[in-house]
Amino acid sequence: MSVLPTLAPQDTVKADTQAYLAKLQESSFSGEIEVSYSSRMAVATDNSIYQRIPQAVVFPKNVDDLATIAAVGKDFANVSFSARGGGTGTNGQSLTPGIVIDTSKHMREILELNLEQQWVRVQCGVIKDALNDYLRPHKYFFSPDLSTSNRATIGGMINTDASGQGSLVYGKTSDHVLGLTSVTASGEVLHTAPLSMDDAKAMATENTDYAKILQQVLMSCVGKRQAILDKFPRLNRFLTGYDLEHAYDQLNDTIDVSRLLAGSEGSLAFIAEAKLNITKIPSHTALVNIKYNDFESALRHAPSMIAANATSVETVDSRVLGLARADIVWHSVSELIQDVPGKVMDGLNMVEYNSDDKDAIEQKIKLLSERLDSEIANERSGVIGYQITYDTAEIKKIYGMRKKAVGLLGKTKGDKKPIAFAEDTAVPPEKLADFIMEFRALLDSHGLQYGMFGHVDAGVLHVRPALNLYDEDQEKLVKTISDQVVALVAKYGGLMWGEHGKGYRSEYAPAFFGEELYDEICKIKAAFDPHNKMNPGKICTPYQSGAQLVKVDDVKRATYDRQIPITLREAFAPAMSCNGNGLCYNYDTTSPMCPSSKITRDRRHSPKGRAGLIREWLYQLQRHGVNTTDLSYKSFTPLSMFSRVTSAKQPDASDFSHEVFEAMNGCLACKSCTNQCPVNVDVPDFRAKFLAIYYTKYARPLKDYFVANVERLAPMLARIPRLANAFLDNRLVKYVLKQWVGYVDAPLLSYPPLTKRLSALSSQYDLNALKALPDEQKAKYVLVVQDPFTSFYDADAVDKTLAFIQGLGYHGVLLPFSPNGKPQHVKGFLKEFEHTARSTAGFLNAVGDLGIPLIGVDASLVLCYRDEYDKILGAQRGNFAVNTLTEWLSDVPEQCFDNIRVNDNKPFYLFAHCTEKTALPSSEKDWQGIFKRLGLTLEIIPVGCCGMAGTYGHETEHLENSIGIYDLSWRRKIEQYDASRVLATGYSCRSQVKRLARFRPRHPIEALVN
Repeated sequence: MSVLPTLAPQDTVKADTQAYLAKLQESSFSGEIEVSYSSRMAVATDNSIYQRIPQAVVFPKNVDDLATIAAVGKDFANVSFSARGGGTGTNGQSLTPGIVIDTSKHMREILELNLEQQWVRVQCGVIKDALNDYLRPHKYFFSPDLSTSNRATIGGMINTDASGQGSLVYGKTSDHVLGLTSVTASGEVLHTAPLSMDDAKAMATENTDYAKILQQVLMSCVGKRQAILDKFPRLNRFLTGYDLEHAYDQLNDTIDVSRLLAGSEGSLAFIAEAKLNITKIPSHTALVNIKYNDFESALRHAPSMIAANATSVETVDSRVLGLARADIVWHSVSELIQDVPGKVMDGLNMVEYNSDDKDAIEQKIKLLSERLDSEIANERSGVIGYQITYDTAEIKKIYGMRKKAVGLLGKTKGDKKPIAFAEDTAVPPEKLADFIMEFRALLDSHGLQYGMFGHVDAGVLHVRPALNLYDEDQEKLVKTISDQVVALVAKYGGLMWGEHGKGYRSEYAPAFFGEELYDEICKIKAAFDPHNKMNPGKICTPYQSGAQLVKVDDVKRATYDRQIPITLREAFAPAMSCNGNGLCYNYDTTSPMCPSSKITRDRRHSPKGRAGLIREWLYQLQRHGVNTTDLSYKSFTPLSMFSRVTSAKQPDASDFSHEVFEAMNGCLACKSCTNQCPVNVDVPDFRAKFLAIYYTKYARPLKDYFVANVERLAPMLARIPRLANAFLDNRLVKYVLKQWVGYVDAPLLSYPPLTKRLSALSSQYDLNALKALPDEQKAKYVLVVQDPFTSFYDADAVDKTLAFIQGLGYHGVLLPFSPNGKPQHVKGFLKEFEHTARSTAGFLNAVGDLGIPLIGVDASLVLCYRDEYDKILGAQRGNFAVNTLTEWLSDVPEQCFDNIRVNDNKPFYLFAHCTEKTALPSSEKDWQGIFKRLGLTLEIIPVGCCGMAGTYGHETEHLENSIGIYDLSWRRKIEQYDASRVLATGYSCRSQVKRLARFRPRHPIEALVN
């Protein structure tokens, strides 16, 4: 009997919001409106510690939609808005109890490019890296470079006046804004750009929102000019919230309202479009990675790098370096940041030089190298070594590691996690080392651990104290430390928010601005937004409105998470660990994570979205009084497939579990998130647990039973392959499978079957005979573990594997087929999977005791033995080890390859399986190395997911998305190459290409067999 109740969400949409949305729907608005609880939960968090559930999520498509949203809102006093881009804010800037206006889904067009005048015009939802990919062929780029550049939007960058690496040379986002198209709270469209003083004064006399704004700018920014100059420190990363200083250019006597909008966090108007200046890509770049014996030495040494006219100086401490070493990202940089023999590297400065003059860079590098050599020889400055690279691809990899540092800090074990709340302080660079030492002492006084990284050239360092926010006493430290840091930065002539804006730190704005200037920004707010409808509570409130600012102590995600019982938090740990860094939003289609998010552009269908929904589901279970000791798949008896024929979404329509199911059901279970996510949010793990529990209350679809039993059905059908194929290929059967079962393009069995191909290629399996072999003979044997897909549907791959093993001088033994269980796990049949895993683990342990290598042909099935078996069986899994082909072949002695040289001068092209290349990051290079040993050339083709993912692509409900995912990166790449040269490591990948490109790529091993 199920203990799963109907989970009616506690938070419902208010009547005035419903009325507003109904009127918006009746208007000319052309975008989308979402009020489902899951959609609202997906934007209830960002990369901060806060959580606010909005009333609705609205997705505009253009400027007119934004104007309509605001104009309709004039009639609803209690309706407010907050614009949202990539949702990467670390201080809750876009979180709101009102309506989220998400511009990232549709407003992604690059509208105009003028190379002669060096500018580009874009919609606000364009992602920063996407813009630079567009500009790169023209040899230009948009220069502000932030760590979240692969998911941060231009609108978000403008609203936070983002900067990042290289800001010493390239400045902040506002330094590159030539003009903005924005929408005020009344629905008026503003076109802002620098105006002469005469024009500004003339326009200020008109009867428009813009006129009222200009009137106030003239009074505040011009009239209070000296007070502004006296109050604010001169810092590269200086961020006031409303840039009072630069809205008036005294030198040129111009007014630019865009300068106020930049950094306003959506509290003044909706940013719709931006005209941006673009920068010529330097012809030559060099990066010097300087290694130190301690972090303080790196900090104190950095100013001399700045004095040496470096473009940028980035730093990371030993904690971040240690986390990077343990992450998949280190495989890409380990040769570029090598350890110094006999030394411990506890700090790293990455010093970049850019120029169009190669000789100038080389001269700077020469002088720097001579100085560093002297410091190393004389053991000065803490320098223990350095490496130089001029290679653009290598530099990109190093910065990729540095950018990932933000997420890596959340990977620490235990409940204490480094969190962002006081981590973008800015002080004069020459004072940074002393400031950090005092900052460290402050954190040490609270007994806290922390990690550090940042932009030492600009005096900005990200410091993230590790706190256990499940502990209410620890949560209180957030406010205590924030207060102390505010005082500390004031002591050093800096400020609390050097890069990541105010958000929930807005409570410090009055003290920062001072009474006189705070009144001025409140007047500016009133000129733009008199009724406080734009992101209320952030930065300031309308003058004399009585409205309240948000506070550091406001509601946090942990407020809800701590109410989830510990047993559930531990069972669903991969979901609880998500820190909101949003790397899974990566727009790059060649990145394996996350295909469902890329194709739907729906935040719910991302690892972050799914983790958030699971956390809320667990919280709702607790709120409904579920006995959590019973909440385990082991405690349930699933409903019979014949007990009730029903859609999982029909009964109890109000049940929030259905919304969670929809998000989980869209997951491909490709496991890319497991290793690509900085904190290893493993969606397939908690997805399987959720499905196991969900289906104790609701009946499963018929197709799930076919998928879960494929390892039983395939061996039986393989005994009659021609008859089985004729049946499956019958038009009537196909129709029935599609309409009644929900399955399309069912794969056909291999013919002749594997058992009819092997007589001359493999030794017969005989456990006793193998036990009797002397050790020296066992060393020449290899045991091939069968999987259901290659053995029964792709026998060529197994056949050629055995032939290749024989060619190497080994005896290949094909083990009897024993089900792997992965299809059961994917569909959430966890009881059945545990039984399968226990049985097969017993068999493989017995075989493994022989001391003969075990290998599998399909890496994704091999990895199941390591990951899912370990999780469900624990210590009972045993010690057997199944290797992938690359892992085994990499250890085969060189001389074994002498007899199988392949004469082929043309290159092959490798399309790697996403699960394999993310879980085994060296696998592509390993294949390359194996081909090289045979005198062959193998080129690695960067692609994301193919869209098949086991049986996902065969399911009718997922067919459209499956093909769409294939189109994102595979179709164009596949079409570029001769089909006979295309190789694919994954069975599912070969199946997808066969279906959509009408040819079957070979497994790499097949290309190595004559």
